[in-house]
Amino acid sequence: MSVLRKAVAWGQLGGLFFRELVLSVKDVVLAVLDPRRPLRPAIVAVPLDVKSEAGITLLANMITLTPGTTSLHVSDDRKTLYVHAMNASETTVADIKAGFEAKVREVLI
Repeated sequence: MSVLRKAVAWGQLGGLFFRELVLSVKDVVLAVLDPRRPLRPAIVAVPLDVKSEAGITLLANMITLTPGTTSLHVSDDRKTLYVHAMNASETTVADIKAGFEAKVREVLI
């Protein structure tokens, strides 16, 4: 992968993180301002396609740095990342895989 392409991939990952950060902050603020607002907290298992220690670490940290989500544990075989989501939906795992994980894999090629 060329240096320019790698720089663009990192820029896209940063942009995605910033976008998710803003949306997550909004969700947390709404939950704080209206405590009666229904939440669906859950621990979800995210099957990992990223295999390197650097990739897993980057993905787990990006998830944890996004308000409302926390990486809890990586399975011993490094195939599953357990994540707590403050407001989980049916698409939480798919969103993580299609968003953060896909971009992490792209920058670490």
